[in-house]
Amino acid sequence: MPTTFHEIPRERPATPLLDSAETPAGLRRLGEAELETLADELRQDLLYTVGQTGGHFGAGLGVVELTIALHYVFDTPEDRLVWDVGHQAYPHKILTGRRQQMTTLRQKDGIAAFPRRSESEYDTFGVGHSSTSISAALGMAIAAQLQGSKRKSVAVIGDGALTAGMAFEALNHASDVKANMLVVLNDNDMSISHNVGGLSNYLAKILSSRTYASMREGSKKVLSRLPGAWEIARKTEEHAKGMLVPGTLFEELGWNYIGPIDGHDLPTLITTLRNMRDLEGPQFLHVITKKGKGFAPAELDPIGYHAITKLEPINAPASAPLSIPKQAAGPKYSSVFGQWLCDMAETDPRLTGITPAMKEGSDLVAFSERFPQRYFDVAIAEQHAVTLAAGMACEGAKPVVAIYSTFLQRGYDQLIHDVAVQHLDVLFAIDRAGLVGEDGPTHAGSFDLSYLRCIPGILVMTPSDESELRKMLTTGYLFQGPAAVRYPRGSGPNAVIEPGLEPLEIGKGLVRRQGQKVALLVFGVQLAEALVVGANLDATVVDMRFVKPLDEALVRQLAASHDLLVTIEENSVMGGAGSAVSEFLARENLLQPILHLGLPDYYVEHAKPAAMLAECGLDAAGIEASVRARLALLA
Repeated sequence: MPTTFHEIPRERPATPLLDSAETPAGLRRLGEAELETLADELRQDLLYTVGQTGGHFGAGLGVVELTIALHYVFDTPEDRLVWDVGHQAYPHKILTGRRQQMTTLRQKDGIAAFPRRSESEYDTFGVGHSSTSISAALGMAIAAQLQGSKRKSVAVIGDGALTAGMAFEALNHASDVKANMLVVLNDNDMSISHNVGGLSNYLAKILSSRTYASMREGSKKVLSRLPGAWEIARKTEEHAKGMLVPGTLFEELGWNYIGPIDGHDLPTLITTLRNMRDLEGPQFLHVITKKGKGFAPAELDPIGYHAITKLEPINAPASAPLSIPKQAAGPKYSSVFGQWLCDMAETDPRLTGITPAMKEGSDLVAFSERFPQRYFDVAIAEQHAVTLAAGMACEGAKPVVAIYSTFLQRGYDQLIHDVAVQHLDVLFAIDRAGLVGEDGPTHAGSFDLSYLRCIPGILVMTPSDESELRKMLTTGYLFQGPAAVRYPRGSGPNAVIEPGLEPLEIGKGLVRRQGQKVALLVFGVQLAEALVVGANLDATVVDMRFVKPLDEALVRQLAASHDLLVTIEENSVMGGAGSAVSEFLARENLLQPILHLGLPDYYVEHAKPAAMLAECGLDAAGIEASVRARLALLA
């Protein structure tokens, strides 16, 4: 069994076996008797690495044995191994030639937090969002068949990711085309079955063996000559298996289900995977693992250890005092939302809160405890979350969907077809808007203003601080129709939050500073940077607040009184809030120099958020430099 560690090592541990197995080819040269020691070394190395860099933690610890077994049995990279989401892929990265780069994980110009095709030939599919692995591996299996190739395709998916409809769509299709592929269900939450132990491990070995498969095929040939006999035998086998193993659902979908087996038992894993490797048709292996396995604190608190920050050095020197006092950071925007949700729920019994498995991230914990009958976690099912809200709204409820910007992309058709076309009262509280730092482009909320503002009848708001967020949530909640408030990850500028539930006047911006020649039109949290630039350039600074409806009267006034309009947003420049301003000016035939500042037309790679904003020219220095350059062209 795996060794349990109690501390994260601050020095790289001695790992002689891992030193010789930094690629799957080296791993496959080891004897099976050495693999459990290798697993301990890999787990220690993972603890050390994540302690140095921070990052996703518990999921990787839970799949150490599974990762070793998959690369040991399958001929990767020729055989295709697809990881779902990618939170659990750090051991995979360590074993596929990137061990020495792991200390650059999630840092600028370092390796990515998730599998990425451009990073390694072993990363067969880029991920970040969940529930894509079975579809991708199925596509690879079909392509191999069309090419006459014998290479294998394996998808590794977690029990949480399996809640998404896309995963079941792929399961259904794979059985229809009788694809030769393997799905490994990494069940680390005991959400499907508790049937783990010696009997189920023994049954898995028997049911996956060549002998059993041969006997089954032979019986099928004999019984197929008798009318109805094979169907009776198949049903009998299915029900017999169903009494001992919990795979009836997958069997009904056309998969040969094996398991559940202990995902930390390397000998059983290897035997079962070897047996299943060459079986024909869709194969499904159910393994039970423990998130955080092998690190005692993470086993006790898998949610708290889902991800960690890097360890601070022992006896680190105190930071030098800042020459300019820095304003204390305010509460997290998600916390402001969570408090508002509880306050509004107290006043309106129609309010319901919906989240697609983001209770902690979106700060719905207090709401779920205080209003459990009105709280709905739909699991990783963004499309369902949106249409569920639409159905509630049809019957007079007032649903609030708490969702990350990048995940709302997955429910875009439902947002249009089920909510907006029917003009239903649904408020979308869109967290993680803009750049999110080390998780990189798969998690960035770069496009929501662009994909929202083109929808007829929707209200779209961008708060500049915590107080504005609270007011906009109330505004959107009281609005008759679909409404969206998008706000960033992390803390605000510590603005004084008015405790009431007063709404804003819809479609009205606010001039925060009056200046000359240049007007900075800010959509969102870059207001603080814009005020610094405004003071340096004596520019007008406007908190636009509303992307839709746009404050057209204010834009017209600014265009008439300034030489240059500058729009600022932490969203793609293409199609964003700045585009709304340009479209209005064009429609009104107002010929006015305008500069759009926002996210560029490429995927901004992972780094610290401040570095990412600087790269995009959205810090104060970048904004000022861009404005001065445009003014020079106008001179």
